Amino acid sequence: MPTNRPAEAESKWKEVTQARDPKLKLKLLEEFLSLVPKHKGTAKLCAKVKRQMALLRREIEERKRKKVTSSPPKFYVEREGVAQVAIVGLTNSGRSSLLSSLTNAKVKVSDVPFTTIMPRPGVLKYEDVSFQLVETPPIFEGISSRKGFGSQTMNLIRNADGLIVMIDLSKNPLEQIELIASELERSQIRIEKPRCIIRLERRKGLEQVRVNVKGSLLDCTVNDVIKLLNRKGIRNAYLEIEGKATLKEIEESISANFKYLPSLILANKYDLQGASENYLKLKSWLENRGLSLLPISCKTGYNLDRIGRELFKMFKIIRVYCKEPNEEEASPEPFIMREEATISDLARQIHSDFIKKFSYAKVWSNRLKFSPQRVGLNFKLEDGDIVEIRLKS
Repeated sequence: MPTNRPAEAESKWKEVTQARDPKLKLKLLEEFLSLVPKHKGTAKLCAKVKRQMALLRREIEERKRKKVTSSPPKFYVEREGVAQVAIVGLTNSGRSSLLSSLTNAKVKVSDVPFTTIMPRPGVLKYEDVSFQLVETPPIFEGISSRKGFGSQTMNLIRNADGLIVMIDLSKNPLEQIELIASELERSQIRIEKPRCIIRLERRKGLEQVRVNVKGSLLDCTVNDVIKLLNRKGIRNAYLEIEGKATLKEIEESISANFKYLPSLILANKYDLQGASENYLKLKSWLENRGLSLLPISCKTGYNLDRIGRELFKMFKIIRVYCKEPNEEEASPEPFIMREEATISDLARQIHSDFIKKFSYAKVWSNRLKFSPQRVGLNFKLEDGDIVEIRLKS
C-alpha cells in the first residue's frame, strides 16, 4: 500500500492483514476502502481491494451453501403421551394417510414417492391414554447402510417404544415385510418377539438392584442375576425379565446393542380387489413370529378405530387411579404401569419414601369379591384399579 495514504487507512490495513475470519476480513476491507481517497493514484489499489472483497463474498456464500447441504435434518422428536410409536413402511404404503386419519397432525398426503423426508408427529387418543405416532421417512433397500439420511431414520426408529409397520396389500406383502425386517435387523432392531425380553432401567431411588421375573429363570437364581449386574457395575437399577431366560441370555441382552421393539403390522388397502389373498399370505408368514396383524383401509376407515386398543394391548400397560385418603373420588389422571405391576411398583412410582413409610393399601375393583380390599405391597394390580395408599404416621 502506498505510504502517502491517511494514517487511519494505514491502521485499518493492518487490521485487514491480521484478520482470519472471512466475514470480519470483508467488513474491515469495506471500512478500509471508505478511508482511501478516490483519485487516479489510488485506482489500482481500489480495484484490487474490490476484487479481494468479491472473492471473500463468494467464499462466504460457498461456506453457507455447504453448511446447508451437509448439515443433516433434525430427526429428534420430543416425546409425548404414554409411548412413542414410529410408523414405518415402504414409500406410498399409507403412512401419511394413517397419521392424518388417526391424529390432528397436518399432513401432506401424496401419491408421489418419498414425499416424507422428515419425521412428522401426531397424537392418537385412546380413552384416557395418548400415544404419540411419528411418521418416519420410508424404508428402502440399503437404508441401513446410511443412504439418504438412513442413520438418522434408523436412530429415530430405534429410539421409539414400538412400531406400526405399514404393508401395502396392493403389492407383494412378503417382499415388503422381509425388506423392512431385514433393514431393521441390519440396524440392530428386531420386531420378532424373542424367547425372553429383558428391560433394564436405571433408578436413582433404588438402593440396590431389583429383579422382577415374569416367567422363569432356566439355569440361575435371582441372586445370580444380581451378582451378574453388580460385576458389570450396574446398581440402583430395575431389571424386568419376561419369558424364559438363561443367565447367558440375560448377559447378552444387557451387553448387546440389539433392541426389540414390539410391533403392530397394519395391512393397508384391504378394500382393494385381491387384497384378501395378499392378506392371507402375510398372515401365514407372521404366524409364530409374535407379531399382531390388523387389516385396515385408510381410504374407507375400516378397522382404524381398533388401532388404539391394539397398541394398548401391545405395550401391555394398565391404568391405575389413585385416591387420597378420605377423598371420595379418585384422580382422573391414571398412573401408567406394566401388566402384573404391584402395589410396591405403584408406591415407588409415586415417591421413593412411600415404600419406607408404607402401612397398607385399599383397592377398589369389580374383580374383587369385597371392594375395597385391604392389601400389601405384593398385591398385583389390573387395568382400572383404584388405589388408596396409607402411610405410617
